[in-house]
Amino acid sequence: MKLARCTDGGAPFWAVVEPETDTARPIKGGVAAWGPAVTRGDGEAALTFEGPARLLSALRLLAPCDNTSKVVIAGANYSKHLVEFGVAAPSQPIAFLKAYGALIGANDPIRYPPLTEQLDYECELVVVIGDDAVDLNDPLASVLGYTAGNDVSARDLQRSGPPGIGMDLYAAKSQDRATPVGPWIVTKDEFPAGSPALKLSTTINGEVRQDGTTADMTWDVAELIRFVQPRVSFGNGDLLFTGTPEGVGQGSGRYLNPGDVVEVTLEGIGTLRNLIGPKVG
Repeated sequence: MKLARCTDGGAPFWAVVEPETDTARPIKGGVAAWGPAVTRGDGEAALTFEGPARLLSALRLLAPCDNTSKVVIAGANYSKHLVEFGVAAPSQPIAFLKAYGALIGANDPIRYPPLTEQLDYECELVVVIGDDAVDLNDPLASVLGYTAGNDVSARDLQRSGPPGIGMDLYAAKSQDRATPVGPWIVTKDEFPAGSPALKLSTTINGEVRQDGTTADMTWDVAELIRFVQPRVSFGNGDLLFTGTPEGVGQGSGRYLNPGDVVEVTLEGIGTLRNLIGPKVG
């Protein structure tokens, strides 16, 4: 089942979407209302449909989370990506928070922030938590499904932290309206049991820059949830970015420019297609 957060220009609403038939069936309430039951495997029986079906192509796709959601980023989770940064593999996962205001939808323009000259891309598998009750012995039981993300990063700001303090990840990765997520949540029952092993890629103006698989993650989805939960507890509807493979602009020096078209594709989920907007300020 695919669950999308949409708008026709009015108030956002959730819908079960079927891209093959260009259909969106609006449902009542947000993730808080039906997330736990769908996560438990109740499927469409957990949903209350309201109003007639809509044309999916006539709707704008929003980031598939409500504005109460936390956005957790797990970094340094692919070994070859660490080589691009010239850093040793950490002994445990690294996690931090991203501002909700950074999120945009699957086809929205990416705002080019005013303080950076090195805007970068990162294709990522994003986990959607569907239940407040996270069992550390079975972390995947709390997963509603998966979506795609592009953790757009201002690399020069990332390196701007004072000596001895470390990277400024907040400035680098929480820039307003710069992080595409979507196009929808694909519920976990559509994937084999366990942490998904999916192909993921990034193209810039049609040129492949990243081409990897989530099977190469150092810490899988269950391990990341088990690490984060005791530090910052997950809630229903929260997002967890899981890291990116090699091929980012930091490694090649080829960063994003205004007018570029960035496409991030996750196997079994879909594609984010975003235009880089003019530089702000």
